[in-house]
Amino acid sequence: MTQTQGRGAINPYAGMREVPGFTLTSADIQDGEPLPAELYAEYAGGANRSPQLSWSGFPAETKSFAVTCFDPDAPTGSGFWHWSVANVPGDVTELPAGAGALGSALLPAGTITMPNEKREPAFTGAAPPEGTGVHHYWFVVHALDVERIDVDPQATPAVQGFLMRDAVLARAIIVATGEFGGAA
Repeated sequence: MTQTQGRGAINPYAGMREVPGFTLTSADIQDGEPLPAELYAEYAGGANRSPQLSWSGFPAETKSFAVTCFDPDAPTGSGFWHWSVANVPGDVTELPAGAGALGSALLPAGTITMPNEKREPAFTGAAPPEGTGVHHYWFVVHALDVERIDVDPQATPAVQGFLMRDAVLARAIIVATGEFGGAA
């Protein structure tokens, strides 16, 4: 499946420049499968924990990575950013579970976490509102041809995406699903 083929009702990468894919795996999430309870927000019955992610097969000229989690199915008109990390060093190929916690020491030195939709520089778990059906959580690792994106740490994930768009060499994607009551 290419990076723009559908994995759900809305594909946030369909209108972007086509780039090759590479491999993204996780001990916590699987493509097309429901999120485990731990990845839901605490107020939705979860632990608000980011998943473990590992990647390989990215282009040799990769100098850094960005890691994002986006729900295009959120009933907002603009989706919902759950997590966005910039400037992951090019020699890092894994983030442990829980790396997205507020103030986490599990992220590599030099990385920055953009504020999510709750305006926290952290991962925020799934919490689809009742009656909104199945949501698709796009966990994406972006391989970049620059060592860092010069982005204000208070900027939004959308600004990060804009600033890195021309530096993206490849993307690795896992799309997991979630729905109201899914952490129960």
